[in-house]
Amino acid sequence: MKKSVIVILFIIAALYDGLLGIAFLFSADALFQRFQVTPPNHFGYVHFPAALLLVFALMFLAIARSPQGNRNLIPFGMLLKVSYCSVVCFHCFTGGLPAMWKPFVFYDLVFLGLFVWAYVSLRDPRKKHHAAL
Repeated sequence: MKKSVIVILFIIAALYDGLLGIAFLFSADALFQRFQVTPPNHFGYVHFPAALLLVFALMFLAIARSPQGNRNLIPFGMLLKVSYCSVVCFHCFTGGLPAMWKPFVFYDLVFLGLFVWAYVSLRDPRKKHHAAL
């Protein structure tokens, strides 16, 4: 049961990041207009992180395909979520940030917690473990 939940988790993570990546790769201008956010002076600043989200989506699909075999990739997903939340929270608390970026923090924190759970759940019980991930 636990493995099937982990598979579903990483499929959902792949869809979430993949759809966000596609949206910002192909419709960034429309999204900025919709949320009344001034776009950057060049959309390359948006397209590169969007492309990275697509790379992470592929990684999450690889984890879903073989959770135990690709357990070593899960910390990279955790770092993605920590990176986004840290950057958004820093800018939110130090100088303001358009509301467009804030809801993703909630979802990424949820994913982060679930990724930690999945990583711990996939430990090999036959091996001794240290406190570090």
